[in-house]
Amino acid sequence: MRSSYCFLLLLFVFPSSLKDFSQLCGANPDPTDGFVSVPLSEYNFELQKPYDIPLEQRYSYVDGVRHLWVYADDKPHDPNSKTQPRTEVRIRGLDYSSGIWQFEGYGFVPNGTSGATVAQIHGAAQDATTIILRIYNGEMRYYSKDLVATDLYDKWFRLNIIHDVDGGTVTVYIDGLQKFQVKDRGPGDLYFKCGVYAAPANISYYMESRWKDIKIYRKC
Repeated sequence: MRSSYCFLLLLFVFPSSLKDFSQLCGANPDPTDGFVSVPLSEYNFELQKPYDIPLEQRYSYVDGVRHLWVYADDKPHDPNSKTQPRTEVRIRGLDYSSGIWQFEGYGFVPNGTSGATVAQIHGAAQDATTIILRIYNGEMRYYSKDLVATDLYDKWFRLNIIHDVDGGTVTVYIDGLQKFQVKDRGPGDLYFKCGVYAAPANISYYMESRWKDIKIYRKC
């Protein structure tokens, strides 16, 4: 009965807004509610890849899908770096140090990829990163510890990461549902990244992720 009532209200009161319908009927609010989308161009998508390999051997962008892959024995992204191999998108030109910011993207991780960071917020008061989201055997974990989500292999999933710098929290949503929240690591020169970045240990030889419909939001 309640569903029928809500549907009638949708038709006569909110004829053009499915989001209003969801809120009226008690559904979970969308993580982007109250945020403003920040315009992006290709300039904002900086690519980092093994320094000795042409980009096209570790990255493609076809039909709106960014396909990134790396091998465990690849070189780092810079000859002077001692970090693990990576092929990542670094959101350029939108570094932040205060306010409330949000990353949104649809990710895909094929079965077999394990020990790979697929999304992160780089920068913090003391550490190199605020949050790292890694895939281990189809599970998403906060660094290599807390479980965020399960059963993520071979399917598209919507990832939203909200960083409330002033409030000191980071919240992770999968497919519109809140899955994890943690205190951040203090303000810094902060920016979002996604792709594949090998963990220090327990990694597969081949690591891959795909991304589409990447957006950045902020709360004004």
